[in-house]
Amino acid sequence: MDLDQTTNEPKMEKDYSESVKALQPEVEQLLASGQLRAALDKLHGLEKKTRAAADLWSTSQLLESMVDACGAASEWVMLEQEVAAMSKKHGQLKQAIAKMVQRAMTYVDKTPDEQSRIELIDALRTVTEGKIHVEVERARLTRMRVAVYEAHGQITEACDTLQEIQVETYGSMDRREKTDFILEQMRLCLAKRDYIRLAIISHKINPKYFQRDDTEDLKLRFYELMIQYDLHEGNYLEVSRHYNQIYTTKSISEDAEKWPGVLQNILLYLVLSPFDNEQSDMLHRVQRDHNLEKLELCTRLAKGFTTMELTRWPAVESVYGPEFRKTDVFSAQTDDGAARWMTLRDRVIEHNIRVIAKYYTRATITRLTELLDLGADDVEAFLSRAVVAGTIYARVDRPAGAVSFAKPREGEEQLNAWASDVGKLLGLVEKTTHLIAKEEIVNKIARAI
Repeated sequence: MDLDQTTNEPKMEKDYSESVKALQPEVEQLLASGQLRAALDKLHGLEKKTRAAADLWSTSQLLESMVDACGAASEWVMLEQEVAAMSKKHGQLKQAIAKMVQRAMTYVDKTPDEQSRIELIDALRTVTEGKIHVEVERARLTRMRVAVYEAHGQITEACDTLQEIQVETYGSMDRREKTDFILEQMRLCLAKRDYIRLAIISHKINPKYFQRDDTEDLKLRFYELMIQYDLHEGNYLEVSRHYNQIYTTKSISEDAEKWPGVLQNILLYLVLSPFDNEQSDMLHRVQRDHNLEKLELCTRLAKGFTTMELTRWPAVESVYGPEFRKTDVFSAQTDDGAARWMTLRDRVIEHNIRVIAKYYTRATITRLTELLDLGADDVEAFLSRAVVAGTIYARVDRPAGAVSFAKPREGEEQLNAWASDVGKLLGLVEKTTHLIAKEEIVNKIARAI
């Protein structure tokens, strides 16, 4: 049988549209008198002919009429049976099945009780299983089923069921709906605490898609989920970046009540991040934001971490503690908040060590304990971590009770330094000789006159 290039279905051999229109009043009359089975038999008889003739429009109309007949009579079991039977008919047209399933989906919300709703959804999911031409309908039905699981607190079943659908491969689904579906998968993974799968699924979304104006709601949902994930992983720099993406969203940046909290979170999570080039660069960029000047404490905190001056922890605790301990970041009421407050203490100490390493070539352990407000063992522990991280160079001389911050030069580097010093010395000698010769010439001319 030849295919119609426009519909990718067999070419229509005969048009039954007039027969379908003529049959409709007779079917409606039978339904009005309560003869549902007789009405379905009439529809079945004509459907067989339209299917054999590959009449897509007529077949679709008849299948939809069967669904409407069962739905209007509230015969939900019969509706499930009819949909299943019609989808298995030999030579059934794919687009006709799709329209039948779409019409049946409209009755899901009209079911009288939850059990009937679940059975209808499951029946339709069975019909659509493995069929590419109804993959979008199956995805939507799966979300309905997942909603029921979630309403009963069955998070694991809901998450596993939704993971079965790989919407990123669906060519017929709108990109916005795909993104929304993937975000729902991420949300359920987070609820299930399946953080590894959440990270994998998040890569299915291209952040560049959020540059479109009509995707702000999806963008905010995505980055809020990613914030929760990276907080669990302790990736504070990534958390700060996610908040920065939220901050640049138009609906947030133009709302005077929302942007201060977001900007404050950007800074707080940024200073909680371990020091490196990326963290330092982002911190300086945030400091240049004019809106930061409107947040006095945040401005002072940013200045403290970008200025190479000692910042004593007791002073930080007394100045910023009363205000910041009320925020979600450093909440005194939660274990995570208390842990992040101690992390801030560590970051302040690490900053102070970098300052000391810059201005000192050698210092005693006793002096360092005074500058860092730490015990001798803690000073050595923080120094060791800084050295391992590569942020400073230091060598501890335990017998002498001192720390050297001067990095020894290698042989080639030392020779280059000596050569440079000799070059400077010869330059000074040459300049001095020139000045002496100049002075002698001036004196000879003065005597000659």
